[in-house]
Amino acid sequence: MKRIRLSPLLFRRIHKWVGLILGIQFLLWALSGSMMALLDKDAVGGHDMPAEHALPLPTQTSLIAPAALSASAPISGLALRTLAGRPVYELRTANGIRIVDAIDGRPLTIDATMARAVAASANQAPVRQVERLAKPNLEAREHKGAMWRVDFADAANSSAYVAADTGRLLVMRGDTWRMWDFFWMLHNMDYVSRASFNHPLIIVVAFGVLWLSGTGFYLLFKSFNRVDFRWLRRRRRVVAKPVG
Repeated sequence: MKRIRLSPLLFRRIHKWVGLILGIQFLLWALSGSMMALLDKDAVGGHDMPAEHALPLPTQTSLIAPAALSASAPISGLALRTLAGRPVYELRTANGIRIVDAIDGRPLTIDATMARAVAASANQAPVRQVERLAKPNLEAREHKGAMWRVDFADAANSSAYVAADTGRLLVMRGDTWRMWDFFWMLHNMDYVSRASFNHPLIIVVAFGVLWLSGTGFYLLFKSFNRVDFRWLRRRRRVVAKPVG
C-alpha cells in the first residue's frame, strides 16, 4: 500500500481546492452582509408592529364581571384586551385559550373574517386573500401554533399573521424583510429553518477556515528559503561599510 507523504506539495494541493470552495462562501458572506447593511432598517424591521393591541379600552362601556363567565375547565389566567376594536376577555384554561366578548360574555371564534379585521387595524391597504396555516411558515417562524395569513395589495406585498387561538397580531412581513431574510439565510448558512447560526454546516466551514489559515501560514514559510533574503544581507553590508 502506497504511503501518503505529508509534504508541502500535498498541503498546497489540498489548500488550493479547499480555498476555492471556502472562497465562494467568503464571497457569499461579503455579498449577504453588504446587502443586509444596505437595506433600509425601518423597512426591514418596521413591520413588527402589532399596533392593534395598543388601542384603549372603551371607557363608557359596561363590561360583564369576570366571575359571571362560564368555562368548561378551571380558568388559570384572564386578560382584558381589545380584539378588532372590541373589548374581550382572554381566558386560559387546561383545554386551551378561549376568547369571550367582554360585554355580553359570548364566545368568539378567530375565523377568516375576524383575522381580516385584526390585520386591517395595522394596514389600511385592500386585503388580497386570507389563508389559514396549520403551522408557522418561515416568515412567522418565531411564533407557534396555527395562524391566519392575511395578504395585502400594497406596494410592499405585506402579509399579516394573526394567531388562530388568541387573535393577536403576531407579525407583519413585506418584500424588504423577505429580501433581508434571503441574505440572512446565505449569511448564516441555515438553508432550512434560517434560525440557527451554530448548526453543523457552519461549524464545519469555520473549522475549514481555521485549517486553511494554518496551512496558509505553513505554506507561506515553506515557500521562502535563505536565497530569498540575500538582498537583505547585502543591504546590511552596504550600511555597515566604513566611510573614507
